[in-house]
Amino acid sequence: MRFLAFVTIIISLFTKCKQQTKLFSMKSKIVVAHRGASGYLPEHTMEAKAMAYAMNPDYIEQDLVLSKDNVPIVIHDIYLDDVTNVAVKYPRRKRPDGRYYVIDFTFDELQTLTVTERFDPKTGKQFYQDRFPKGKSTFKLHSLAQEIELIQGLNKSTGKEIGIYPEIKDPAFHHKNGKDIAKITLRILNSYGYKDKDDQCIFQCFDAIELQRIRRDLKSELFLVQLIEFPEEVNQLNYYAVYADGIGPWYKQILDKKVNGKWQFTDLVKNAHELGLKVHPYTFRSDQLDEFSSFEEMVKVLLFDANADGCFTDFPDKVVSFFTNS
Repeated sequence: MRFLAFVTIIISLFTKCKQQTKLFSMKSKIVVAHRGASGYLPEHTMEAKAMAYAMNPDYIEQDLVLSKDNVPIVIHDIYLDDVTNVAVKYPRRKRPDGRYYVIDFTFDELQTLTVTERFDPKTGKQFYQDRFPKGKSTFKLHSLAQEIELIQGLNKSTGKEIGIYPEIKDPAFHHKNGKDIAKITLRILNSYGYKDKDDQCIFQCFDAIELQRIRRDLKSELFLVQLIEFPEEVNQLNYYAVYADGIGPWYKQILDKKVNGKWQFTDLVKNAHELGLKVHPYTFRSDQLDEFSSFEEMVKVLLFDANADGCFTDFPDKVVSFFTNS
């Protein structure tokens, strides 16, 4: 019995060691193009993704919401009225709450909409005033499959290996409306060759219950990242480590305070690393610095001083340039 127990422990340790080696074989610091090159072009448009690709990030992000006919659409929210002209084109299609939902439109209907820079649907005011002018040029919505084909096509023609970093949005809302966004998305990812941790795909979600379901019930072997937003969530790392490979915190959850001009940090990164979790904080914006005097300081402090493993950024070229010149 003692010998069998000893063998079991050795096998368990060996398996865990192999998993950790595989996990940490990922590039030390990665750059994720947040909604594409969204600091320069309207978020999640094909143009923003093509521009991001040319900036040489490691991954390009896709936020996903299902259409009425179950097509995963690349858009940041379940709503349409803060990035498109849906209120003008389909004024009678809003729900009682006054919002227009992606899930209420077919893919063909969504293709008729014009995408613009993010704005407040109540006032019409552009959210980031110094970014691409609202209402200028012509941009359209697209599907996950269309974006994958763009990125994979560019990988073939350029010889690069830029990956994808999809996020399913509000899976509980989709379930309430009779749709399984996780299952549909995984099926598409699998059909394009994204099946396990060796593939250039990181799958993320804010919903811990759904992400655990993706690992346990849907049997996904992809690299999974648990996004976290609220303060109490940073204390649940042991729970996340059971099914996830990394976490995606708000960058402010890593910062503590400045002492004699030097940043002190919370234990979030250290604790995550001890559990074998990668840390990819969001969102690095050069036009929204808050605590930092420059974008370069932000990158240095969070990725090197705090030792995060990568970042989501609206300005992937600037982070890549920082790495190149450091």
